[in-house]
Amino acid sequence: MASATQVMPAGRMYSERSWDTQRSREHSPYGLPIIDQCAKCTLREDNFFCSLSPETRRDLDAIKHTTSYPEGAIVFVEGQSARGIYLVCQGRAKLTTTNRDGKTLILRIAQPGEILGLHSVISERSHEVTVETLQPCQLAFVSREDFIRFLKTHGDACLQAAKHLSRDCQSAYNSIRSMGLSHSAVEKLAHLLLDWADGAKSADGSIRVKLALTHEEISQLIGISRETVTRLLGDLKRQQISELKGSTLIVRNLSALQRLAGV
Repeated sequence: MASATQVMPAGRMYSERSWDTQRSREHSPYGLPIIDQCAKCTLREDNFFCSLSPETRRDLDAIKHTTSYPEGAIVFVEGQSARGIYLVCQGRAKLTTTNRDGKTLILRIAQPGEILGLHSVISERSHEVTVETLQPCQLAFVSREDFIRFLKTHGDACLQAAKHLSRDCQSAYNSIRSMGLSHSAVEKLAHLLLDWADGAKSADGSIRVKLALTHEEISQLIGISRETVTRLLGDLKRQQISELKGSTLIVRNLSALQRLAGV
């Protein structure tokens, strides 16, 4: 079945139905270039399903449906039956879980090249998280039946799926270790800032990382209050250790941040 591009309106729940769009349009309403075929994608990352062989990417194109989502769109919710997986082609999405008291915890931020809903599809269980887009996104949906058949007939895709599950497990370990073993709120925040800065290049003695998260979302990532996040970020700025300027994190004193994190 050939892939089709869907463009969904904001402010509602999204299903996996295929919607007709004008192929002649160069960009979606959310400012994203429309990319239907993995083989022709110029935005491919060197991780997970972007690194499949050309033959496997071609077969994946035949079973996926590409969709453009606005910022703040709910892709699926915790407890919902898993109908398939979503590949993040462009943009970022947050994975959250909520307790009975309404407290929300962000488990991680999904980046381009990652798969959403993989564990639930493989285990045949309901989704354990809610996924919401942090910015305009392009996601590719593959139904559970098609995806399972795809994995059975493509060894490289099966290996990438296993690596993805292993990475998710390692990410969960790191989050539990950071939140459970950190002795203070500033240590938790410092760990998070170091994770974001990891691998980024230094320029003029500072590390700059794009980070479009609110103080509330940062608090949900590390399990402290929004007010505490705001206060601690102000303290780090006054000490010239790090600064959150708009959507850019600037780390001015990496060694000082590492000391705060206890590493």
